[in-house]
Amino acid sequence: MSKFVEWSGALSVGIEEIDEQHKVLAELVNRMHQAIHERHGSDVVKDILTELAEYTRIHFAVEESLMRILNYPDYENHKAVHEELLQHVVDLQEKVASGKTAIGFELMYFLKNWLTKHIMEEDMAYSDFFLKAGAQAKLKKKSWIQRLWSS
Repeated sequence: MSKFVEWSGALSVGIEEIDEQHKVLAELVNRMHQAIHERHGSDVVKDILTELAEYTRIHFAVEESLMRILNYPDYENHKAVHEELLQHVVDLQEKVASGKTAIGFELMYFLKNWLTKHIMEEDMAYSDFFLKAGAQAKLKKKSWIQRLWSS
């Protein structure tokens, strides 16, 4: 079975650490899709949805921390988008837990669209800013975030 969310250069923001986190999010969506496709049962899918929600919170916290550290000018708007997306995921978890909605392919297409659209629109907007900030700090493109955290 092919992957539901295929990672490609179009999804890369050009910052290795962020791209790696985005790949984890894509893989969680792929795992959920596979579990639904193979009819693993709602408990397995609910567990993956919980893992996706938790990892999303961590990922958004990393992005927001970098935005604050680098004085990203659109920080407040990006943070508001993160909060809205997290609320959608929490709402989905509550609906699934209460039996008001089933985890099915409609949910999967929402998650796929949510992930790819967010990366390709909102996250691409900070990419150049982050990379320029890294270049100004005379750090290598692929590891400047890691060095920033360790300083």
